[in-house]
Amino acid sequence: MPKKRRSTKVMFASTVLLLEAFVMFFATLAVFGLRRGEFPPALILGVGIGLSVVMIVACAFLSKPWGVGLGWILQLVLILTGIFEPAMFLVGALFAIAWWYGIRTGIRLDREAGQRAREQAEWEAAHPDQAAGPDQQAQAT
Repeated sequence: MPKKRRSTKVMFASTVLLLEAFVMFFATLAVFGLRRGEFPPALILGVGIGLSVVMIVACAFLSKPWGVGLGWILQLVLILTGIFEPAMFLVGALFAIAWWYGIRTGIRLDREAGQRAREQAEWEAAHPDQAAGPDQQAQAT
């Protein structure tokens, strides 16, 4: 019995969120070093590391119906970190574009893979003698 295929959408979305978590961690260190006098250090580190952890944990929920919505909220939060470090407006916008592209392309690829699997199953049902691979045919004779 073949293994259940992993969702390409979930793999793409997880990749983007993990990259964002790393960027958020290093942005936290940058804000900590550059703006320590403007914001309390505990607040900078707490919020930044907390957001990084939330982005990592969100990867576990991407297969849930609300998981992609959570990802969109995190995209907005990443863009809004530009309030504290203006370069994050650009970084957040670029990650939001990567998120959108990953979700859109992942959905399309998952749909195509499902169609291909259905067509393969139909062909194997219509041609049971040819459905076995070369190794299985050699063993049968």
